[in-house]
Amino acid sequence: MNRRTKTAVLGATLLLTAAVAGSATASGDGRAREAAALTGTAKMSRSTAEDVTFSFDAHLAAKDNDDPLKATGTFEWSHYLDGDGAWAKAKVDCLVTGGKVAVVSGVITDSDLPGAKGKRVGVTVHDLGRHDRLGYSWAATGTPVEMPGLPRCVSSAPFEKVRAGTGDYRVVPWEPEF
Repeated sequence: MNRRTKTAVLGATLLLTAAVAGSATASGDGRAREAAALTGTAKMSRSTAEDVTFSFDAHLAAKDNDDPLKATGTFEWSHYLDGDGAWAKAKVDCLVTGGKVAVVSGVITDSDLPGAKGKRVGVTVHDLGRHDRLGYSWAATGTPVEMPGLPRCVSSAPFEKVRAGTGDYRVVPWEPEF
């Protein structure tokens, strides 16, 4: 083979090797892409002076792709108006995503809302870039304390809008193997 041909073959081989390695991992550091995720923080857009913030750090590992009940992480929220309100933090017990929509549920582990600890809640997020939407399981009851028992991965439609410039949510779509 002449020198030009050898160089072309070597270059093509290197490009092919890089492409195969890149498709084998989505994270770029040798780890497989997680099965699903919901992350980010943002404030809700309210016509009143209410300050409502939701934050998520929920993940389903690639090895648990077939079981959304093995999701891990936390989510938290706060709701204040003129200094009055409450906050809560929940431990994730389920995460299901489809496309850019995520439903996460968890049990409240810490809160300053009397009676909230131990209650399961669910939140739905629609990742629409800079126009995300959010809904929560207690939308019709007033507070998580007033909500009857809730199964895992149950929430409401994402009816609230994120206030522009206050944050963003990111949903990694779940791709179960059926």
